[in-house]
Amino acid sequence: MNGVNERNSLERLNSISKYPTALITKIFENVSEGIMITNKNKKIEMVNPAFEFVTGYKRDEVIGKSPAVLQSGVHELQFYLDMWQEIRQKGIWQGEIWNRRKTGDLYPEWLTIVGIANDEGEITNYCGIFSDLSERKIVENEREKRLLTDSLTDVSNRFAYIERMNSLLESTSTISHSVQHAVYFLDLDRFKQINDTLGHAVGDTILVEVAKRLKTLLKNKDIIARNGGDEFIITLTNVKNDKEAANFAELIIGTIEQPLDINGQDIFISTSVGVSMYPADGESTEQLIRCADKAMTYSKKNDLNGYAFYFDELKTDSQRVLLLDSELRRAIENREFELHFQPKISVENEEIQGVEALVRWNSERLGFVSPVEFIPYAEETGLIIPLSEVIIEKACEAVIEMRQCGYKIPVAINISSIHFKQQNFLESIQSILERYNTPANNFEIEVTERTVMNSANETVSKLVRLKKMGFKISIDDFGTGYSSLSYLVRFPLDCLKIDRSFIQHIGSLDEKQAVVDAIIQMSHRLKMKVVAEGVEHAQQVDILRKMNCDIIQGYYYSKPLPLHELIEFMEYWKIEHQGRN
Repeated sequence: MNGVNERNSLERLNSISKYPTALITKIFENVSEGIMITNKNKKIEMVNPAFEFVTGYKRDEVIGKSPAVLQSGVHELQFYLDMWQEIRQKGIWQGEIWNRRKTGDLYPEWLTIVGIANDEGEITNYCGIFSDLSERKIVENEREKRLLTDSLTDVSNRFAYIERMNSLLESTSTISHSVQHAVYFLDLDRFKQINDTLGHAVGDTILVEVAKRLKTLLKNKDIIARNGGDEFIITLTNVKNDKEAANFAELIIGTIEQPLDINGQDIFISTSVGVSMYPADGESTEQLIRCADKAMTYSKKNDLNGYAFYFDELKTDSQRVLLLDSELRRAIENREFELHFQPKISVENEEIQGVEALVRWNSERLGFVSPVEFIPYAEETGLIIPLSEVIIEKACEAVIEMRQCGYKIPVAINISSIHFKQQNFLESIQSILERYNTPANNFEIEVTERTVMNSANETVSKLVRLKKMGFKISIDDFGTGYSSLSYLVRFPLDCLKIDRSFIQHIGSLDEKQAVVDAIIQMSHRLKMKVVAEGVEHAQQVDILRKMNCDIIQGYYYSKPLPLHELIEFMEYWKIEHQGRN
């Protein structure tokens, strides 16, 4: 019977070549089994995303290497000699084998290795197909255990969790189809009271039992860690939808609330759970933990022994909204906002080409309020219009001060789509410029892609009038909306800013690099300059320079600076680069 199965496997594999290449590629990229193809000398030539997901190795880390990179050390040399002898005799080997992930974890897998022969019967390749069989088997040596495992509960510690999550997210980013993961932040309710009344020994026993219960809920690729104290973090991998994530949160709560028998006495505990979803709530481990933590805090404040998903407005509860509203109105009236300015540097000669004005608010009662919080609220309530007018006034004051110091560079101002759509938008700006006796050619208007794509005819008319007034016009965050360069040719634009989400990954993801390169080339054909925003590393600068990007903006050169620091920066920059060009 075994021989029959092996012949059937060989026949199925040999028949694959009859199908179109596109179909084979689609299957190769999306099957859940890991696939590794070597040449006849057993050097790896190709692996699929499932291989990367299971092993933790990225494709570029294994190409050209021997499959021995995965060897666990569990099997004796004779095991491998017998395996290859059977492949030479029968053309196929199947069996259970222990291998090692990049993280060092050992895992069992069901492996099929097939020799692929040409028409002359000569072996040209070997193909290995494997399925991960591990459930909760985590085999570590004593040193790894001390470094990566919580000594009390025997689950991963925070450090190990972050390492495994980073590896998981790296592997996930290479998979062609959409994948979701759910991160759960658990905090046991009233645990301090248990420690104070029953003692820390009982508290430790409860933590150990909670960890055991939680581990029974997990699949082999899921991750659990003790974050510290009475907090646990769980990652549920490959979640289909929010409903599945919610069901698992309910399962956690139901499992923990079962009574614990401690020295013959039933102890009842409960937990509050916060849930964040990858990639909707964040694409990094720290972001996902932070969002899940905030959701847990929200859940605990509203109802113990419950769960909550993270949502964008989480940090603004009803009382804060009332305070935010009153403080924002007062701040607009008293012009309490400050502008910070981020320099934009020419790639060609490293001269400062301009600055972008970014609003900051330090409230007397609320402290520092992030623009991510107060600007969306201002747009929602209509306060964005008077707020924008204050920002333009502040920008005029900055231009005057810079001019007095001998600097004449354009200041870019972000214009909200709500403000832009107002009938008196142009008259409002004209009035402010006249009041400060500041010509429009000192400024650059930045509007988002979505703003210009709506009500196209009216938009063209306004942009043309702004150009006639002397403003330069830029499209901000390009790539996050319609992303149609052919459509943008209708508008009188001077500059296009590539969104930071593309720039962040140009050093690691070829497709992001290709998109950025295409945007730059097409923009130049449309006689537009290109600004890359969010540039943080020298590698990104080098890549953008080779692509002939015009201007770079980001923390690589400078963070946004208050006006007096900007003037000092420009003075330093002038001295530092004097004589270079």
